[in-house]
Amino acid sequence: MTDASTPVSEHHHADVSGGWLRPAVFGAMDGLVTNIALIAGVGGGGVAPRSIVLTGFAGLVAGAISMGLGEYTSVQSQNEQVAAEVAKERRELERNPAGEARELADAWVERGLPRDLAEQVAETLRDNPEEALRVHVQEELGVDADERPSPWTAAFSSFLCFSVGAVVPLITYLLGFSSLWLALGVGGVGLFVAGAVVARFTNRKWWVSGGRQLLLGAAATAATYLVGRLIGVGVT
Repeated sequence: MTDASTPVSEHHHADVSGGWLRPAVFGAMDGLVTNIALIAGVGGGGVAPRSIVLTGFAGLVAGAISMGLGEYTSVQSQNEQVAAEVAKERRELERNPAGEARELADAWVERGLPRDLAEQVAETLRDNPEEALRVHVQEELGVDADERPSPWTAAFSSFLCFSVGAVVPLITYLLGFSSLWLALGVGGVGLFVAGAVVARFTNRKWWVSGGRQLLLGAAATAATYLVGRLIGVGVT
């Protein structure tokens, strides 16, 4: 039995509705993989280190802008679609509140709630239109009408994290080293670290998450390096 004086530990959940985690993770991973693979491709073609850096920064700027714009458009479009569906549900509640209450009660009964209780709750919600709308949207669309991700947050997170990820494989060149393999090695470390950090939010083992991302990035890098070697040899 729990003693009354014993403080009850609070159960906290991570914020999964703010709209920043997915674009941040995707941006960082994409920035790393894109520029590591890009550097491997042009480096495999035998270009000079200065050209590799130029190519890398061009890929960073273009990719970051593309990711930011893409995330903004994607999230904004999703929000607009949800808003349209919420407006549709609002009209249905205004036109046929009794029918919508029965529909909600039927859905709860299918989930195992007793018919009497389901109908009682559904009828009670009819007296609170805004709460009824929120519950109907949650049940029928699977979203919270009051918690939509910010397109600006998604765009900024993606832009910033892509830029950070894309600059990692360029660090050794910026420090004066000219070895392609050293740059790829640093990029590989970045991939592993990024994957390990993601494990903090997903409760996966950090070494599994990091190793998975490293293997995926290595596959992309090997493919572009091979293409660079083939084209470089063919051109010369």
